[in-house]
Amino acid sequence: MYDSNNLNNLEKLNASAKHGMDAFWAFDKAAFEEGALSSKTKQLLAVAVAMTTQCPYCIELHTKAARDAGADDAELSEAALVAAAIRAGGAITHATHLFK
Repeated sequence: MYDSNNLNNLEKLNASAKHGMDAFWAFDKAAFEEGALSSKTKQLLAVAVAMTTQCPYCIELHTKAARDAGADDAELSEAALVAAAIRAGGAITHATHLFK
């Protein structure tokens, strides 16, 4: 199902739902601007979230953005491990429901 060429269809989505998509793009831009967190940190967070949601589009796009912001292999690797720990932790904590 994943095909990076599908991202070309965003133009159709932008045109078909202009008001909502304009709001989305403005929100997205604001979320990733420098602030209390650096752009690199925000992109590393996005990589970790993308790993947990397992979105190949987000993994690809935010990995590139993180690298463009200066992230190196070690930082990306640690972000991936944080994502793995969160996913594993969710399974472990939900396992407590087995013992009711």
